[in-house]
Amino acid sequence: MTEEQFKELTETADRMILPFFPKETGMQKRLFESMNYSFDAGGKRIRPIMLMESYLMLGGNEDEIEHLAPFMAAIEMVHTASLIHDDLPAVDNDDFRRGKPTNHKAYGETTAIFAGDALLNYAFETMLEDTVKEGDQVWKMKKLEAMNVLAKKSGAYGMLGGQMVDYLCEQKNDATLEELLFIHEKKTAALIQAPLIMGAIFAGANREKIARMEQVGYLVGISYQIQDDILDCIGDEKLLGKKTGSDAKNAKTTYVTIKGLKDAQADQERMSKEAEGILSSIAEGPTMLRELVESLIHRES
Repeated sequence: MTEEQFKELTETADRMILPFFPKETGMQKRLFESMNYSFDAGGKRIRPIMLMESYLMLGGNEDEIEHLAPFMAAIEMVHTASLIHDDLPAVDNDDFRRGKPTNHKAYGETTAIFAGDALLNYAFETMLEDTVKEGDQVWKMKKLEAMNVLAKKSGAYGMLGGQMVDYLCEQKNDATLEELLFIHEKKTAALIQAPLIMGAIFAGANREKIARMEQVGYLVGISYQIQDDILDCIGDEKLLGKKTGSDAKNAKTTYVTIKGLKDAQADQERMSKEAEGILSSIAEGPTMLRELVESLIHRES
């Protein structure tokens, strides 16, 4: 995927989700400002794009794509909420995110906690408000099913469960391969699986195809994290925009430290090919979703 193609997709996603930003008015105005500060912090909109492109790849009607907008916004809200909470002093204690001060640095820790909570809740407000006013019963049922997917993939059995295990492993400064794969599956892959499944549901895909899209999300999420570990070992610092070797310096347990660089590279390549193979079996020829997936798992930065 070219930079120009990705830029166009990001601009399309932005046009669809920006109308759902909360208005910065009322006595709780500062909360809305804090929510929007992180929601509009220059994210790549990968997850909303994946939802849209999954829908289109599986035969969704482009004339009905406006139905997706509240759900594209919602998944970005959930993702943004997780970043706000990840950056907090009690978790990763980061000062910057995407070149800007993190939310708690800009608005204070208490407001940042409220903003993360509010975004998570607002995601479901946004989807529910759209669903209850929806007239078409077929679309209403699709939207309810999609909401259920996002709830499960972002909650205690998904992203939040992964964050908890990640924290516990950091406390003991160690992780087994089983724990590491659980963290990567729940903390990262779950919010890649969600938009792929939701797009498939909206397109009217059958259960087999939905299950295959879920597997693609798993493989992409794990491959992405393994690639992170590999790049920290042998990546180009100029392309990465940061120094390599931080994992080793901090004695962090990673896929590479457990399996070694050579095996990590082999596993990453195997998972990448499997994900690409599943997508090829679902839709012949090049698609934007396949190109996006390939660019994510083969990235150098």
